Amino acid sequence: MSRLADKVVLISGGASGIGAATARLVVREGGKAVLADRDGAKGRALARELGDAVLFAPLDVTDETAWNKAVAATVETFGSLHGLLNAAGVGVRNSIEDCSLAEYRRVNDINGLGTFLGCQAAIPAMKQAGGGSIVNISSVLGLRGASYAMAYCASKGAVRLLTKHVALHCAQMKYGIRCNSVHPGYIDTPMIAPRLDQPVGNMSGRQWLEELHPLGRLGRAEEVAAMILFLLSDESSFSTGSEFVCDGGLTA
Repeated sequence: MSRLADKVVLISGGASGIGAATARLVVREGGKAVLADRDGAKGRALARELGDAVLFAPLDVTDETAWNKAVAATVETFGSLHGLLNAAGVGVRNSIEDCSLAEYRRVNDINGLGTFLGCQAAIPAMKQAGGGSIVNISSVLGLRGASYAMAYCASKGAVRLLTKHVALHCAQMKYGIRCNSVHPGYIDTPMIAPRLDQPVGNMSGRQWLEELHPLGRLGRAEEVAAMILFLLSDESSFSTGSEFVCDGGLTA
């Protein structure tokens, strides 16, 4: 069954990690994917691999003009926009005492401001298409705190509540646009790769992160993408403003 037949999905951070895994599923399920990313080499390579159903669009998620251009390129190429995945993000370790103002702004600009700009740019095109679905990647650390990730927690908590506002606003305006947040645990993607070999006590970073999850392992990008696919599809037509957790039991 083609779960996204004739649907067009714009994916920020689409060149790698969860974004790339989602793009593969979108194409497999009959949809069109726009890989919006600042990494042109990876984005264009993946677009070539996936074929005519995929477009690469350069995107700095903190740049309002770049977002508007990415949405315009999507509509110009594929005729409409039905789905948005805000997957671009950055994670750093810091506390309230050692986080610089510049670092705090950088994390919140990419994770929080980038998601806001993506939603704002996409909604008009999705209204024109008659509705659609927005999926924002938050984190388990958007649901609970952590002593080692102050700026990241703040930014992902902002994504969680921005999602609820977008969902309620679009429902009130009767746009036919749903908006939900996905909250992954630690997923084996390039974003956490630098931590995997760093020792934590007598364990490697990978072992320490794996033991945080009751299932005893890191998640895979494909597992998160499967949840995102459900939210982008009409199968989730009664879900909006909600958190969908994919964390191996970590928050439990």
